[in-house]
Amino acid sequence: MTSTTLESNVAADTGAALRFITCGSVDDGKSTLIGRLLVDSKTVLQDQLAGVQRGGETDLALLTDGLSAEREQGITIDVAYRYFATAQRKFIIGDAPGHEQYTRNMVTAASSADAAVVLVDATKLPWAAEVGDGEVVRRELLAQTRRHTLLCSLLRVQSIVFAVNKLDAIDNAALAFERISTALHDFAGAAGVQVAAIVPLSALKGWNVVTRHADWCGYEGPSLLELLEQLPVTAQDEAVPFAFPVQWVEKFSSSSDTSQGRRVFWGRVAAGQVAPGQTIAVMPSGKTATVAQVLNHVREPMAVHAGHSAGIVLDRELDVSRGDWLLAPDAFEPVREITATVAWLDDEPLVPGRIYWALQGHRWVKAKVARIVDRVNITTLASEPATQLEANSIGDVVLALQQPLAVLPFAQSRTLGSLVLVDTASHKTSAAVLVRPAA
Repeated sequence: MTSTTLESNVAADTGAALRFITCGSVDDGKSTLIGRLLVDSKTVLQDQLAGVQRGGETDLALLTDGLSAEREQGITIDVAYRYFATAQRKFIIGDAPGHEQYTRNMVTAASSADAAVVLVDATKLPWAAEVGDGEVVRRELLAQTRRHTLLCSLLRVQSIVFAVNKLDAIDNAALAFERISTALHDFAGAAGVQVAAIVPLSALKGWNVVTRHADWCGYEGPSLLELLEQLPVTAQDEAVPFAFPVQWVEKFSSSSDTSQGRRVFWGRVAAGQVAPGQTIAVMPSGKTATVAQVLNHVREPMAVHAGHSAGIVLDRELDVSRGDWLLAPDAFEPVREITATVAWLDDEPLVPGRIYWALQGHRWVKAKVARIVDRVNITTLASEPATQLEANSIGDVVLALQQPLAVLPFAQSRTLGSLVLVDTASHKTSAAVLVRPAA
């Protein structure tokens, strides 16, 4: 079997650091895989290796599982980020937990990732089961494998790679990889998920992780690291009209040479670009002004594009504070009702009538659950009627907002199309909200 890769990977921008996460079900080997990447790429110091010894052997998972509770229980609880680089590229890795109760941590990591490596434990699947005259039973993937893949797809993670792990523990590894690959392709096709590649590997032994393990499982493609070196980074929303969430207001800066004594509005450009001379509108007041000057993150005057920090000075004083948005005039129509796909992360179920805080950028507004449209069945991928959404469910809802927000469909803009719901009493993050196109 040859590698399954997207043709667009050939045009990858490998000059920028790639942010990727490892995810999947519990004990699929995510932390061990990251440890193997770090060790075999020679980015771990000897004293670090000495600190992760257990019984005279190196426990690679301990390189990322740093919390005392993680080491005691042998599980990943919070997202652990690690940095490493090869001669070809820089990487930022997020090791996401596999337990259902920590799905909110996985969603947080995936929301800013360029790629996801979804691990599949070959030893947990009934890949060898046959009935009758050699008829193979339908392959069922683990629920958390399906859930994490769907969440990555919903969150617009550009490249999704399936890594079939622990094949070294199976006698007929080639047959196992073939059948598991078929199951993954069937699931991805039914779910509308684009698959960048399916790679057989052993994180424990290092096969196909950094270097290729020749003539194994019928696979002739690149190693996982070679593949990651070629994946594209997520393009910023530069084709979308200008949008800028105000994070901090610097009042009458002492740097009079750059701000002319006016207030500087700092934040990160969410969409489009900003340059002196542009007309902007303030949301929610609706007042307009002209951009007098734009400063980059080191206070140099220059135009700033989406994805980069900026300080904006206006030609006149307006009432602008943290949480407001600076927008291209007439480019957005603020709405007070949105239809959205939600990944429900709270232990308390989502029911119609409940009120939450909704966060977009740095702006907080009250949001009422007007109705639940449907819920996705993780097993069949079918939309089903629902009166509530339980923890870790995915479904479509209608939200009524107390104050209007400028939004775009999430498929068009990651920033303008996403919100977070927060419980008003417990202050827990309850849901990731992805805006759908208006009906």
